[in-house]
Amino acid sequence: MIEELNINEKEELICPVRYFLDVAGGKWKSSILCILSDCECHRYSRIKRKLNSITNTMLAKSLKELEADKMIERIQYNEVPPRVEYKLTEKGKGIMPILEDMARWGFKNIGESAFCGNCNTIE
Repeated sequence: MIEELNINEKEELICPVRYFLDVAGGKWKSSILCILSDCECHRYSRIKRKLNSITNTMLAKSLKELEADKMIERIQYNEVPPRVEYKLTEKGKGIMPILEDMARWGFKNIGESAFCGNCNTIE
Protein backbone atom coordinates (compact mmCIF):
# COMPACT_ATOMS: atom_id res chain seq x y z
CA MET A 1 0.00 0.00 0.00
CA ILE A 2 2.87 2.42 0.77
CA GLU A 3 4.19 1.79 -2.76
CA GLU A 4 1.01 3.39 -4.13
CA LEU A 5 1.63 6.69 -2.28
CA ASN A 6 3.61 9.43 -3.96
CA ILE A 7 6.99 10.37 -2.50
CA ASN A 8 5.68 13.40 -0.53
CA GLU A 9 2.99 11.31 1.15
CA LYS A 10 5.59 8.68 2.10
CA GLU A 11 7.81 11.34 3.69
CA GLU A 12 4.94 12.77 5.74
CA LEU A 13 3.87 9.30 6.79
CA ILE A 14 7.25 8.29 8.21
CA CYS A 15 8.88 11.58 9.24
CA PRO A 16 9.53 11.46 13.01
CA VAL A 17 10.02 15.24 13.21
CA ARG A 18 6.63 15.79 11.58
CA TYR A 19 5.10 13.33 14.05
CA PHE A 20 6.69 15.15 17.00
CA LEU A 21 5.37 18.50 15.76
CA ASP A 22 1.89 17.04 15.22
CA VAL A 23 1.84 15.66 18.77
CA ALA A 24 3.52 18.45 20.74
CA GLY A 25 3.71 21.41 18.37
CA GLY A 26 1.59 24.49 18.15
CA LYS A 27 1.14 27.34 20.53
CA TRP A 28 -0.47 25.49 23.45
CA LYS A 29 0.32 21.77 23.54
CA SER A 30 3.90 22.08 24.79
CA SER A 31 2.74 24.50 27.50
CA ILE A 32 0.03 22.08 28.60
CA LEU A 33 2.56 19.26 28.76
CA CYS A 34 4.88 21.42 30.86
CA ILE A 35 2.09 22.26 33.29
CA LEU A 36 1.31 18.57 33.70
CA SER A 37 5.00 17.68 34.11
CA ASP A 38 4.94 18.13 37.89
CA CYS A 39 3.42 14.62 38.11
CA GLU A 40 0.26 15.89 39.74
CA CYS A 41 -3.25 15.66 38.39
CA HIS A 42 -4.60 19.01 37.24
CA ARG A 43 -8.16 20.08 36.73
CA TYR A 44 -9.25 21.94 33.61
CA SER A 45 -9.69 25.21 35.49
CA ARG A 46 -6.16 25.05 36.92
CA ILE A 47 -4.64 24.49 33.47
CA LYS A 48 -6.75 27.35 32.08
CA ARG A 49 -5.64 29.66 34.88
CA LYS A 50 -1.97 28.93 34.18
CA LEU A 51 -2.49 29.59 30.45
CA ASN A 52 -4.54 32.71 31.08
CA SER A 53 -4.84 33.79 27.42
CA ILE A 54 -6.06 30.46 25.99
CA THR A 55 -9.72 30.21 24.99
CA ASN A 56 -11.95 27.44 26.34
CA THR A 57 -12.38 26.09 22.82
CA MET A 58 -8.64 25.88 22.17
CA LEU A 59 -7.89 24.34 25.57
CA ALA A 60 -10.58 21.69 25.12
CA LYS A 61 -9.33 20.93 21.58
CA SER A 62 -5.70 20.70 22.68
CA LEU A 63 -6.54 18.43 25.62
CA LYS A 64 -8.57 16.13 23.35
CA GLU A 65 -5.73 15.93 20.82
CA LEU A 66 -3.15 15.20 23.52
CA GLU A 67 -5.42 12.51 24.93
CA ALA A 68 -5.97 10.99 21.47
CA ASP A 69 -2.18 10.88 20.99
CA LYS A 70 -1.89 9.16 24.39
CA MET A 71 0.27 11.96 25.80
CA ILE A 72 -2.13 12.68 28.65
CA GLU A 73 -4.73 10.74 30.56
CA ARG A 74 -8.17 12.13 31.33
CA ILE A 75 -9.55 10.87 34.64
CA GLN A 76 -13.27 11.37 35.19
CA TYR A 77 -14.75 10.93 38.66
CA ASN A 78 -18.42 10.05 38.97
CA GLU A 79 -19.28 12.72 41.50
CA VAL A 80 -21.74 15.56 41.74
CA PRO A 81 -20.60 17.97 40.50
CA PRO A 82 -18.52 15.98 37.99
CA ARG A 83 -14.76 16.23 38.38
CA VAL A 84 -12.19 15.66 35.62
CA GLU A 85 -8.41 15.68 36.02
CA TYR A 86 -5.54 15.37 33.58
CA LYS A 87 -2.07 13.90 34.00
CA LEU A 88 0.85 12.87 31.80
CA THR A 89 1.08 9.30 30.58
CA GLU A 90 4.42 7.51 30.35
CA LYS A 91 4.54 8.53 26.69
CA GLY A 92 3.94 12.15 27.74
CA LYS A 93 6.67 11.96 30.38
CA GLY A 94 9.04 10.73 27.69
CA ILE A 95 8.79 13.99 25.77
CA MET A 96 9.75 16.15 28.75
CA PRO A 97 13.56 15.93 28.23
CA ILE A 98 13.04 17.33 24.73
CA LEU A 99 10.91 20.20 26.04
CA GLU A 100 13.51 20.87 28.76
CA ASP A 101 16.23 21.07 26.10
CA MET A 102 14.06 23.53 24.17
CA ALA A 103 13.66 25.61 27.34
CA ARG A 104 17.43 25.63 27.89
CA TRP A 105 17.96 26.82 24.33
CA GLY A 106 15.33 29.53 24.89
CA PHE A 107 17.01 30.72 28.09
CA LYS A 108 20.34 30.89 26.31
CA ASN A 109 18.95 32.91 23.41
CA ILE A 110 16.12 35.01 24.83
CA GLY A 111 18.36 37.32 26.83
CA GLU A 112 15.99 37.73 29.78
CA SER A 113 14.18 35.72 32.41
CA ALA A 114 11.28 33.56 31.36
CA PHE A 115 7.80 34.13 32.70
CA CYS A 116 6.92 30.46 33.01
CA GLY A 117 7.23 29.13 36.54
CA ASN A 118 7.85 25.58 35.34
CA CYS A 119 10.78 26.57 33.13
CA ASN A 120 12.44 28.59 35.86
CA THR A 121 13.47 25.33 37.53
CA ILE A 122 15.55 24.24 34.52
CA GLU A 123 19.25 25.00 34.79
